[in-house]
Amino acid sequence: MDSFQEFVDSSGVEPVRGFLHTPSAPDGSALVLTHSAGANCQAPLLVAVADAFATAGLTVLRCDLPFRQAKPHGPPMRTAERDQAGLRAAVEAMRRKLDDATSRIFLGGHSYGGRMASILAASEPELVDALLLLSYPLHPPRQPQQLRRQHFAKLQTPTLFVSGGRDTFGTVAEMEAALELIPARTRLLTIEGAGHELLSKRNGDALPGLIVEAFRDFVAAA
Repeated sequence: MDSFQEFVDSSGVEPVRGFLHTPSAPDGSALVLTHSAGANCQAPLLVAVADAFATAGLTVLRCDLPFRQAKPHGPPMRTAERDQAGLRAAVEAMRRKLDDATSRIFLGGHSYGGRMASILAASEPELVDALLLLSYPLHPPRQPQQLRRQHFAKLQTPTLFVSGGRDTFGTVAEMEAALELIPARTRLLTIEGAGHELLSKRNGDALPGLIVEAFRDFVAAA
């Protein structure tokens, strides 16, 4: 049976703190997964997705970004560079954990966490093998002119985007247009009826497995 335990690593520039999901039948790959601006790594979406990936054979680290390690509540305030450094440290910690140069390492996050992951990957294209971006916050709600896609033209990492059909941070049409700016291979998985949180009572049983299946198919097609 797959399990998870608390994980702490202070050997990098930024400390890594979270929970490690260890699969019963590991496939030699790993996923670092982080949270949105208003949550932490205990968010139900992250727990459910991490469980599903571990069941599929991936070692999963769901971790708190540095801003959340510094304060239990409240949004990030001018911490983008430090939060990206925290994700880099988490990826490096997972490489040491797997201790295999051939292992595939993936990086993902929900909303703000996914944005930080994609900015980091755009500046360090060799860091991870693929990205999983859940509810990418393309713009603030009701402010479509404030687009957060400046780094998309530099993104060389294959990326699977998962967005709700009712997400106020970016419509399906807006997301499709934004993905055209990315030179790397991309795919948009739309969850019909879902909002920015993605997970709901209606889709809770099926959503994690759907995301895992889509991501595994996406990376296998490379």
